[in-house]
Amino acid sequence: MTARVALIIGAGDAIGSAITREFAASGLTVCAARRNGERLGPLVEELNGAGHCAHAFSCDARKEDAVTALFAHIEAEIGEIEVVVFNVGANVPMGILETDSRKFFKIWEMACFAGFLCGREAARYLTRHGRGTIIFTGATASLRGAAGFAAFASAKHGLRALAQSMARELGPKNIHVAHVVIDAAVDTQWISENVPESAALKLKDGIVNPADLARNYVMLHQQPRNAWTFELDIRPWIEHW
Repeated sequence: MTARVALIIGAGDAIGSAITREFAASGLTVCAARRNGERLGPLVEELNGAGHCAHAFSCDARKEDAVTALFAHIEAEIGEIEVVVFNVGANVPMGILETDSRKFFKIWEMACFAGFLCGREAARYLTRHGRGTIIFTGATASLRGAAGFAAFASAKHGLRALAQSMARELGPKNIHVAHVVIDAAVDTQWISENVPESAALKLKDGIVNPADLARNYVMLHQQPRNAWTFELDIRPWIEHW
């Protein structure tokens, strides 16, 4: 039988790795990709050691040739892509007076343009298969631009618009496109090192656990097509809307 593949692009140490683990646990072959693919070694070893099937790739999602080559290799050598998750982060706080054109463009490339490249390539393969799921990771900045986040917010707004358009175009072709708004802090190394109250928040479930977050991605993929969710907002019970 042809392997059924979940491709996670932006498989970082926290959210991306958690998503990879959850799709592996659901029975799919997982392909994890990030710019420095060698850093995925421990994750792939962990999953394969637990009896799953996992592969690691280096890919700069801003580069069209790299993205097309990644999809082509997986389809030719590993299996049929069924799920694609775009989880590339670019959350860089920066005042508008300190935001030069190079920095703005780089953030847009990472958070929006790369999403277009990966989403388009996913659509090419999934439309051939006649089914599948594409999930984009959003953030608070997808909905509102905070002070000091002009570049990031503009890129995340653009990614959300891309997802909306793709959902309307691809839904009738049996492809589920979803956008996950993570409107809260997630339990990552950066948060633990830079948010003094993070330990206290964890004790009272006031910060998002990556593993619990990741289960929502698998849930979206497994939804029946008569009740698809486009946008899912994630936040802890104590988080203000």
